Amino acid sequence: MHPRRPSTNSVHTINLEAGMPLVHEALAHLERELTLARQQRRSVVKLIHGYGSTGIGGDIRIAVQKRLRELQDQGSIRGCFFGEDWSTSNAECWTLLKRHPALKSDPHLGKQNRGITIVVL
Repeated sequence: MHPRRPSTNSVHTINLEAGMPLVHEALAHLERELTLARQQRRSVVKLIHGYGSTGIGGDIRIAVQKRLRELQDQGSIRGCFFGEDWSTSNAECWTLLKRHPALKSDPHLGKQNRGITIVVL
């Protein structure tokens, strides 16, 4: 999948694991893509960062989640939903889904996929 190719449900998807980058490369890619998404006036993006080749750990996932928490604390993003929390049973997710109905067709919704994150800009 191309890093900037939007998903079929019109939610912009950013693939941070494509090409097996090093952590610092994935973080630089994240920063570039978030800047671009803001310039394009996107309100929500979906990150694919993976969760480690063995299914545990995942240095890129850990670094991306840490950076997103920092950005949220700074007010640079409004929020984020890690894949394990991305569910219609989560009240905050449900509020976002009502505001952005295209997200309801996200194939990862409710799957507890630790390899993705939804970012609210």
